[in-house]
Amino acid sequence: MHWLGWIRFFEAAARHQSFMRAADELHLTHGAVSRQIRQLEDALGVALFERRNRAVFLTEAGHILHAAASQSLELLAGAADRIRAQGRQQALVLSCEPTIAMRWLIPRLPRFAEAHPDIALHLMAAGGPLDFARGGVDLALRRNDFPFGPQLHAQEVAEEWVGVVCRAGTTGLATLPRLHTRSRPQAWQRWAQAAGVRQRFGADAWYEHFYLTIQAAAAGLGCAIASRLMVADEMADGRLAAPFGFVRDGSSYHLLSPVAFERDERRRAVRDWLCREARASLDAQPSGVTAPAPSPRARGEAPRARRGRAARATRGADI
Repeated sequence: MHWLGWIRFFEAAARHQSFMRAADELHLTHGAVSRQIRQLEDALGVALFERRNRAVFLTEAGHILHAAASQSLELLAGAADRIRAQGRQQALVLSCEPTIAMRWLIPRLPRFAEAHPDIALHLMAAGGPLDFARGGVDLALRRNDFPFGPQLHAQEVAEEWVGVVCRAGTTGLATLPRLHTRSRPQAWQRWAQAAGVRQRFGADAWYEHFYLTIQAAAAGLGCAIASRLMVADEMADGRLAAPFGFVRDGSSYHLLSPVAFERDERRRAVRDWLCREARASLDAQPSGVTAPAPSPRARGEAPRARRGRAARATRGADI
């Protein structure tokens, strides 16, 4: 029904009792408003305004329609407010790689809830590429070991630092097993390349998941390669030590969104909070040696290997 489109012009003119003020509110000309109202009157077959010189007054029919129009517009505004409120209350789904979710993100989520009580955040553990729409995901925290694609908005959260970790107070690294994970079998080789360190260890032990190697290292079962973010809490409270410190491996963690962060205040809040927390975690421990380094003899290191041990970053290490 075309006349429904004319109601907003009529409502503004009736409320102001002036075509001119209605035109100013609607950013139209006086003539445009007058024509729209005339078309509505023609469609209804009744005059809605009494025109006297340059003034207009509602007729009886105009008063009836104005009451109904005002009530309808109030109902529409209320419905729109409720829809917006529901959108704000609906949880944001954040997909995060499992190990960093368990070891770093989840322990910090209470701080997010305290800082943003109006934002419900639902965590989903997953890694690698994903289909945001099909997976029902709003945001994803990923390391840039795969192409994100131009359709996604990416914000770097933190650089990746990696290093050898073992239970604090452990000595005799040359006899300790190297703890490997089958999901990231090249971790040790890539760390050695980035750190420029030659070190003998004991036998190799294999675990199914990255998370398990870190737990095993904390239990004193050997040495593991770990992300500095993932062991931030154990390093801070002295449960783990990093005898060679940490080095950049050339990769970084990014928050991905199919919607621009600038268009959604909730996504911006999650992004800003993650960046602050990551920065605080990385600043909590120095990037260099975090426990007394073993002597060259204890490390079993050849003399020439002691020279030039500066860290060399490599792109895309699988840590």
